[in-house]
Amino acid sequence: MAQEVRGVIAPGKDEQVRIETIVVPDPGPGEAVVRVQACGVCHTDLHYKQGGINDDFPFLLGHEAAGVVESVGDDVTDVAPGDFVILNWRAVCGNCRACLRGRPWYCFDTHNAKQKMTLTDGTELSPALGIGAFAEKTLVAAGQCTKVDPAVAPQVAGLLGCGVMAGIGAAINTGNVGRGDSVAVIGCGGVGDAAIAGSRLAGAAKIIAVDIDDRKLETARSMGATHTVNSRTTDPVEAIRDLTGGFGADVVIEAVGRPETYRQAFYARDLAGTVVLVGVPTPEMKIELPLLDVFGRGGSLKSSWYGDCLPSRDFPMLIDLHLQGRLDLGVFVTETIALDEVEKAFDRMHRGDVLRSVVVL
Repeated sequence: MAQEVRGVIAPGKDEQVRIETIVVPDPGPGEAVVRVQACGVCHTDLHYKQGGINDDFPFLLGHEAAGVVESVGDDVTDVAPGDFVILNWRAVCGNCRACLRGRPWYCFDTHNAKQKMTLTDGTELSPALGIGAFAEKTLVAAGQCTKVDPAVAPQVAGLLGCGVMAGIGAAINTGNVGRGDSVAVIGCGGVGDAAIAGSRLAGAAKIIAVDIDDRKLETARSMGATHTVNSRTTDPVEAIRDLTGGFGADVVIEAVGRPETYRQAFYARDLAGTVVLVGVPTPEMKIELPLLDVFGRGGSLKSSWYGDCLPSRDFPMLIDLHLQGRLDLGVFVTETIALDEVEKAFDRMHRGDVLRSVVVL
């Protein structure tokens, strides 16, 4: 029987979000209903609200979440009612050419729940990244549920559902940061700080944080940065070269998503080094580089989508590391808030006052 719960919707472009009654249907084949316990407030939710993703309003916002499976539909075998799970927006199909080649993190046919959640008047909602977790309960594809150790706090676990996983994965999975490497991270928001934490976890010897905000650089040091560069007052390319013996970093992670910072990343890497773009650009942005420099500097230019993660592999591993005290995920939680405080959280995010506000239900 369908259930009615509270949820946060974005009714139209740049309109303030509001709490509405959401109708959550019973799970169909391959689907699950999850009782949401915590959900982070991510920049992607703000982009949905601003119309920067698409115009399929109204949106049911929220996607960086953890909770408990309440019920499952037919043909669901990987999770069961009572399981504590992190929600992900990359439910791999297992049958596409990427999956069949043993590279499921590149799955070309990820899927969401087939049924729609609605308002009480029948208006269909578009769940953010196929999740919609600023709600007491949500309907997802069962493959979007990754079971992890329930000993972890929900407000910490949910962060792996998007931003923290994107940053850690950019370093470990995409950038292949290894022991003794030098790493530079340009942009020290939540994703950039997670890339710094991931680089430290991988054994990088030198981690250089670059940002225009001294507050963020101080936070980056607490995440594991060994050096900081304020690029408002210092040329970051020259500073990174100076800190790496004149050569440049082995891996440069661009966590801003702008042409000017990408150029900085390109020229701040060592010969045969790696650039990883994890910051999300807007459709109109373009980059121009001398082709001879692309050829002559060698190495790799990569983009990292969701940290090239495989949730079934990476989420349990990172939760275990957190519970062992080897990866502090709690430092990313600036504040916990109620469901009706999401609009204020967007304001604090825009001002750069928080790493993550997390809604606790």
